[in-house]
Amino acid sequence: MARQSKARDKEKDADSGWRGSADGWLEAAYEALKESGIDGVKVMPLAKRLKLSRTSFYWFFEDREHLLAALLDRWRDKNTGNLIRQCESYAESIAEAILNVFECWLNGELFDSQFEFAVRSWALQSAEVAEAIALADRTRMAALSSMFQRFGYDADAADTRARTLYLTQIGYISMKTAEGLTERFRRIPHYTSIFTGERPTRRELDRFFGKFGYAETEPGVFVPLTETFRQVPAADEV
Repeated sequence: MARQSKARDKEKDADSGWRGSADGWLEAAYEALKESGIDGVKVMPLAKRLKLSRTSFYWFFEDREHLLAALLDRWRDKNTGNLIRQCESYAESIAEAILNVFECWLNGELFDSQFEFAVRSWALQSAEVAEAIALADRTRMAALSSMFQRFGYDADAADTRARTLYLTQIGYISMKTAEGLTERFRRIPHYTSIFTGERPTRRELDRFFGKFGYAETEPGVFVPLTETFRQVPAADEV
């Protein structure tokens, strides 16, 4: 009977036009999780957000648990996957390797801190999600430790430095620390020195700041990179 009912619902939606998409429902769930926590990720509120019928949801997901599993997969792919990729990115020094990782904390396309906080809060209500968090933490710290070992640190030193770096950032996220971009920039060289024992070179820092469209014109002073370009004089000024 349940299957017949679902089939009738699908037929009804098929006649009503646009049903959305799996990506659309997942994106709505992602936004709801960040805004309201896991209790906000329910089919009816999501349908209202998308201006779709509730039954449209079942064209793409078997049930809410299926959607939640997809949401957790998205978190793994984005936050854990990108962090590992940054750890494995090319670098000529450990300082440059750390700066690659720091991109995660400043670029929401690589690592979504709000998403991270929301999933960690969700874990308080779900043993399954708590297990996923624990696995992600181990995987991420292992990637960071491997990065340190790649640059000659012994296993114990690499593990300790990896834990220090990672747990510091998770503390930032858990405390919802508010820090402006240039304020974070001023601390970058010092964090790098603390985590690695080496100070980044001027060239490494310039390249890092440039990725975010800034240049350091004097110690602790950052301006948009475009302001440092020499203006080409107009033809009538030559």
